[in-house]
Amino acid sequence: GDRMYISNATGCSSIWGGSAPSTPYTKNAEGKGPAWANSLFEDNAEYGYGMFLGQEAIRNSYIAKVKDVAENGTNPVAVDAANKYLETVNDGEANAVATRELVEALTSCDCDKAKAILKGKNYLAKKSVWAFGGDGWAYDIGFGGLDHVLASGRNINVLVFDTEVYSNTGGQASKATQIGAVAQFANAGKERVKKDLGAIAMTYGDVYVAQVAMGANEQHLITALKEAEAHKGVSIIIAYAPCINHGLNNGMGLSQQEEKLAVECGYWPLWRYVPERIEQ
Repeated sequence: GDRMYISNATGCSSIWGGSAPSTPYTKNAEGKGPAWANSLFEDNAEYGYGMFLGQEAIRNSYIAKVKDVAENGTNPVAVDAANKYLETVNDGEANAVATRELVEALTSCDCDKAKAILKGKNYLAKKSVWAFGGDGWAYDIGFGGLDHVLASGRNINVLVFDTEVYSNTGGQASKATQIGAVAQFANAGKERVKKDLGAIAMTYGDVYVAQVAMGANEQHLITALKEAEAHKGVSIIIAYAPCINHGLNNGMGLSQQEEKLAVECGYWPLWRYVPERIEQ
């Protein structure tokens, strides 16, 4: 809803998501959808990171004002709402509720402190920042920037649509292309194995990593999205996304079935790496 920021690499994923901000399913009960912006193909991780840092800086300035109300305010209702807000400041779901209650409490106050906070009420709730893009971006041309974000330790999320090929420009091989696969620039079959992006991300230890396929197991995807959002650090979800350049016999209309078959035969394993569970 209104607390989601999305940066989207120009390419196949931006074509998929280009109309999404204007369609009803992106809107919450208040009619707001996410803040969605397209980036240069190769710069998307840095672009999303910049969105994160920008909103965080603005939000922190208002958190400081809320702390002032909690510590020095004279309106009991506003003070209670401010304390509840501060207690939930890093919990997205709980903070969304606390933010609404804080705004309601401050609206009833006729004081300068309240008015100063209400000017930035849209920045109060904890944001969910995501970088969307395809494998050409994440595995290949934008990997340096992605790696920088993975190493940042900040609360930003990445969703990779892994088509295992440069889909938007006609099906050239990328580092996500499987060994033996035939594609442009690999007409005799790709000679090297696919880069293991998930394993690379796991080496940081504190990065949440998941490999998903909606058509094979929707619940696994939903669980991964919830865990990624709740993880207080970097998260990356790698989603299998078969495309027309795979030469699908049954066409794109049955791409979800293709995902199911890929998982069932062991081609695309489903797994999640949850740093919080390492000790368990």
